[in-house]
Amino acid sequence: MLTRCAWVPVEDKLYCEYHDREWGVPVHEDDLLFEFLILEGFQAGLSWRTILYKRENFRQAFDQFDPTIIASYDDQKIAELLSNPGIIRNRLKVQSAVTNARAFLKIREQFGTFDRYIWQFVDGVPKKNTWKSVDEIPARTVESDAMSKDLIQRGFRFVGSTICYAHMQATGMVNDHLVDCYRYTQV
Repeated sequence: MLTRCAWVPVEDKLYCEYHDREWGVPVHEDDLLFEFLILEGFQAGLSWRTILYKRENFRQAFDQFDPTIIASYDDQKIAELLSNPGIIRNRLKVQSAVTNARAFLKIREQFGTFDRYIWQFVDGVPKKNTWKSVDEIPARTVESDAMSKDLIQRGFRFVGSTICYAHMQATGMVNDHLVDCYRYTQV
């Protein structure tokens, strides 16, 4: 039997698949980086499990997280999203997805790719931590503080340091798999 990070509910197949295939794997595709950033914003105050189980609904509702399309959403589209029971229907979070898409496109224009911009916060190389217990894993770091501050200055919303650190974990900017997790050495 595989040893996974202690926070993974082993009876939850979808959660195990997410942990085993995605979480902590370095992501360099702009569209996927954008998707994770938006989903992390929607997670604020909720569990990742809630978001994970609605992820396909989010993809469908938000045009496969195409930032160019989302940046053009108008009040009618926002109202449509707010009536969609398959996603989190929080007006501020939905509006922030539109705002963040616009800010994302500006960063891509300036840096060539969002990947080039976002990975600068770890000097382009995943930071490998050596946590033995879930209790050791921080909710934020100096790097996530810097990322949050810069994103906010660029017009992003729902990108506090804790959200940024969760984004860094999910997209492999940091390896926060516990050292006894079988994925620790793989990512």
